[in-house]
Amino acid sequence: MKTLAIFSPNEITYSETFIQAHKKLPYNIRYYYGGMLPVKAEFNPNLIDFSLRERIEKKITQHGFNLREYALMNSLKKEKVDCVLAEYGPTACATLKVVSFLKIPLVVHFHGYDASHKATIKTYKDQYRQVFEYASTIVAVSRKMKGDLIGLGCNEKKIIVSSCGPDIIFFKNNPEYKNQSFLTVGRFAEKKSPFTTILAFKKVTEKYPVAKLIMLGEGELYSSSKVLVRALKIEKNVEFKGVQTKESIKNLFEASIAFLQHSVVAESGDSEGTPVAVLEAQAAALPVVGTYHAGIPDIVINNETGLLVEENDIDAMATNMMRILNEPGLARRLGEKGRERILNNFTQEIHLKSLKNIIDKA
Repeated sequence: MKTLAIFSPNEITYSETFIQAHKKLPYNIRYYYGGMLPVKAEFNPNLIDFSLRERIEKKITQHGFNLREYALMNSLKKEKVDCVLAEYGPTACATLKVVSFLKIPLVVHFHGYDASHKATIKTYKDQYRQVFEYASTIVAVSRKMKGDLIGLGCNEKKIIVSSCGPDIIFFKNNPEYKNQSFLTVGRFAEKKSPFTTILAFKKVTEKYPVAKLIMLGEGELYSSSKVLVRALKIEKNVEFKGVQTKESIKNLFEASIAFLQHSVVAESGDSEGTPVAVLEAQAAALPVVGTYHAGIPDIVINNETGLLVEENDIDAMATNMMRILNEPGLARRLGEKGRERILNNFTQEIHLKSLKNIIDKA
């Protein structure tokens, strides 16, 4: 069996389930983490141990590698890695010197900020061109991202668009669409625009005073979102549940009438890729009320599997939420069509099969 090394900045992050899913690929997986240039691995918590330091200090300048690069190189050779899958563009940049020196094929998976965040692009733009030149394939998660990568200098022929699919557990949901309860899942970050969602929901409560908004996740805007809810005097309508398990999210999907995702382009340029939570919600047969942002319109068809508005349009967002509550059968019709579309086009199985074909060719 071939050995695939997966490079990721983080070991396990609740908002990066799509990366953990890549461990299901049918290879001998070696997962490296601990920064853009990994210093840890699941099979070795410290690639730079004391004995290794002693062995390589005299060799460290042989090819101009620093200690961390040499440690990674030593591990890749020891594990007989056949291909590297780099999660995020900056990870590929940080490890390119080692990977190219060893002549290991490289596949780079972009996810969102790495193709949109202004400061990140400014920092890595020149290095990205080197990565694009060396890599066998560049994976984008949306058509919008593909265009962005072409604009950064990537050869269009090297880019494959493949959205990360939802876990199979969400296809087992059977929502009844009876509760006036909306759900959000994701980091409280600027590009998720929790303030906009809350302001739109406030308008909903004026007509539907028993409506509920349940918000899952953590992040830099978590506390200020709570402050906004108190200021709007809708504390009884909005519930913050923090980070939840996959099983808990499944249950909350089942008890909700719709999923909300008002993603926007942040001031920094940071954008979504294709939000996995949107894929999960549609797999769970929930209609999505969201925005024309990044990869969302790739998977949500307006008035067919969900309802979309322009970014920052609070009134239109509120109107669509009230449509879900007001029009009998609308939530079920949109939700069931959404599940059908995900099953046919965006399952995790489809994504992993696409990724396997890319890696096999590499």
